[in-house]
Amino acid sequence: MAWRATRAMTTKEFRQLGRDRRTLALLIFQPLLLLVIFGYAASFDVSEVDAAVYGPAADQLAPRLPGRLQVTETDPAAGRAEAEDLLRAGTVTVVLLTDEQPPRALVDGSQLFAARAVVSGLAQAPIEVESEVLFNPDLETPPILVPALAGLVLAFVGTIATSLGIVRERQNGTIEQLAVMPFRPSEVLTGKVAPYFLISVVDLVMVIAVSVTLFDVPFAGSVWLFGTGSLLFLAVTLGTGLLVSTVSENQGQAMQLSLMVTLPQVLLSGAIFPVESMAAGVRWIAYVLPLTWFVELARGVMLRAAGWGDLLLPLGALVGLAVAVFGLAILRVRRDLSPVTGERAEGVEETPRSAAPV
Repeated sequence: MAWRATRAMTTKEFRQLGRDRRTLALLIFQPLLLLVIFGYAASFDVSEVDAAVYGPAADQLAPRLPGRLQVTETDPAAGRAEAEDLLRAGTVTVVLLTDEQPPRALVDGSQLFAARAVVSGLAQAPIEVESEVLFNPDLETPPILVPALAGLVLAFVGTIATSLGIVRERQNGTIEQLAVMPFRPSEVLTGKVAPYFLISVVDLVMVIAVSVTLFDVPFAGSVWLFGTGSLLFLAVTLGTGLLVSTVSENQGQAMQLSLMVTLPQVLLSGAIFPVESMAAGVRWIAYVLPLTWFVELARGVMLRAAGWGDLLLPLGALVGLAVAVFGLAILRVRRDLSPVTGERAEGVEETPRSAAPV
């Protein structure tokens, strides 16, 4: 009898799982997705880095460099000042100066694994080159991980915590109450986002403050620039959480979808594994992930003291992603609160807001 009861319960569970197609799809495809991502992205080896050669002998030195250095620019008239500006903008990893003998290689230490590859490669090169590492002279790991850690905190807190917002209303049966209230979808979203926004800001400030005071992580750039980038990234993560919430039927689905959205960012954004080491087939995915742009912006501000002009691309990408994600979230919430539209047309909008139930 015991085995029959077990079989009956197993059959019942399989049938119930079959009805929940979203959860079933997540259970099957999420491990496969993570396996593919780990297989193609989990590498610290950087085989090629972008380089520039400046100074009077630039054209003569460029062809003699190791194959790992892909020379993208040569300028016989440029010097050290222009080289530092180019590195600060994050355009290349190394600039070789030929206005002194032996030539000097200025290496961007904020790109940790690429910088290590450059230094070791030049040490074994047939030509004599002196290496000088900027922005992270000792090639330490904490200054590289802390900006990425700040982004990871915002990604997890913003996406996972916020994803439980609308779906909690649906599970508790209060989504219908929101539908008959004189609230616009944008107002509902703002109210849902506000607590998680404040919590995420507090978490970010704590992470940066502890890192600077206890682990001596430098903060060389503009606080306002870093704050602007953080707010834009936070808007994307909160919007993503809301979007996940609107397509989930319960909190379990919301958690699973949030992890499925967040984990690829951890692996593909350059927070842990350098983007340059990823296979070309998955590297393009990194450039559509918000965490990729935040990590680039945070490292640029904190380590290289990059300015607004140097980080226009990450800022623009975060603005575009924030608009797209929040736009989709508003459309989904408007669908969930669709009864409001019809009732407003019949005069519900004339109801004083102060009379609405709290």
